[in-house]
Amino acid sequence: MHSVLFIFLLLSSSSIARESHVVVASKKFTESVILGEMVTQILNYGRPIRLAKHQPAMGGTQVLWKGLLRGDIDIYPEYTGTLEREILSRFGTSSLEDLQSHLAGFSIGMTRPLGFNNTYALAMKRSRTKSLGIVRISDLKLHPTLKFGFTEEFINRKDCWPALFQAYQLPQKDLRSIDHDLAYRGIASGDIDLLDTYSTDAEIEAYDLVILEDDLKIFPRYEAVFLYRLELQTRSPQIVASLKKFEGAISATEMVQMNSKVKMQGISEAEVAQNHLSKRFGIESSIEQVRLLARVWKYTKQHLYLVGIAVFLSILVGLPLGIFVAKFPHAGQIVLGVAGVFQTIPALALLVLMIPWLGIGPVPAIVALLLYALLPMVRNTYTGIREISPAIIESALAMGLSTQARLFKIELPLASRSILSGIKTSTIITVGGATLGALIGAGGYGEPILTGIRLDDTSFLLEGAVPAAAMALIAQLLFDLLEYWIVPKGLRFRPEEEG
Repeated sequence: MHSVLFIFLLLSSSSIARESHVVVASKKFTESVILGEMVTQILNYGRPIRLAKHQPAMGGTQVLWKGLLRGDIDIYPEYTGTLEREILSRFGTSSLEDLQSHLAGFSIGMTRPLGFNNTYALAMKRSRTKSLGIVRISDLKLHPTLKFGFTEEFINRKDCWPALFQAYQLPQKDLRSIDHDLAYRGIASGDIDLLDTYSTDAEIEAYDLVILEDDLKIFPRYEAVFLYRLELQTRSPQIVASLKKFEGAISATEMVQMNSKVKMQGISEAEVAQNHLSKRFGIESSIEQVRLLARVWKYTKQHLYLVGIAVFLSILVGLPLGIFVAKFPHAGQIVLGVAGVFQTIPALALLVLMIPWLGIGPVPAIVALLLYALLPMVRNTYTGIREISPAIIESALAMGLSTQARLFKIELPLASRSILSGIKTSTIITVGGATLGALIGAGGYGEPILTGIRLDDTSFLLEGAVPAAAMALIAQLLFDLLEYWIVPKGLRFRPEEEG
């Protein structure tokens, strides 16, 4: 138990210890990543050592906001409508001055608007709106069978679907939660009729969509701004000065064009950001070009770190718990129940819940993976011990073996095959689950997978999915080999057993 505490303290201290660089984060949609790249490049411009580090395409609003409050990140792009209706909704703010004043109470600063309004909107295929005669959101009341495809954040945020549903009294019940970028494919294929979008999305024109008029004016203005920790004003005043250079420096037309270059032309966010900085400020920033093998190796090291620590901790915690459940079945059912509950909690929800205590990065990802890996470890240890023949246990008692000797000399060796199977299952679950760590800045194979989904680029998807699958297969092979070293010969798996 002391070793577990030591590892947790070591992990926590490594994440809390602030490095000299400034952490810039962005949400998991292209526009936010472009803005994050701009800030990162302008802060690193002319410096021999990189000052800013970009954590791109992390989770939604709450992930970044909580990370900013904790100090795990220093800067990220946000929108005034989100601040007004979601983050600071209890204050009833409306003006920019009110927003800045309330943010200061959290030790957070805000720039003036960057120059464009990227409001939420509802969009449909142009041909569909013409055939149904839909122009405004209020027209949707006449078509209750339409299929809506919204992002999870849009469904749950107070300023989005709940506000629309109440104000327009919409009757639609076929409401589907879908990733923002996948929703465009869904509307193109006809699987959904309507989606939530951002007014500066390049896909609106590319997919020939029409934005429905918000005739009741429910959506507020979503002026893009940068949020930053106020401590930067004293720690590095030049950083705040650099942020203020972006005030009024990006028009809506420019932002749509930049989004289009990334989503439709396949140009990287870093290059698009670089071109805008050169055009607007005359800054020729450098872009670090990383080759495919180097990228995959980086993701592999990050993924192995997450999986290795999580599995190691699951063994340290799960094995004793499994023994406890086997020895005390009635009390142990509570342990199995709790372990089962952890597996039913959505992974992203669990990660967000941990941020106020553990922050963002590898630590909350490892803790979440540990909790998800516990059930197979505990259950298989319990099953392996409980399935030992009572006659063997009686013989051990007749020989006068102590409880400890019986456990280590008889019960655990006889249960080793089942225990090893539990560890193998936990490892494979962890390899797949670790891809979600990218949503909170933990890295790993999830980074290229999320990029591939966001950009509809199969090459990025394969860059993360193929190595992840290979790691799971290698893990299974290694555990099969390990069975020959650890499991007693008479207990090893034999193909004829399945006959």
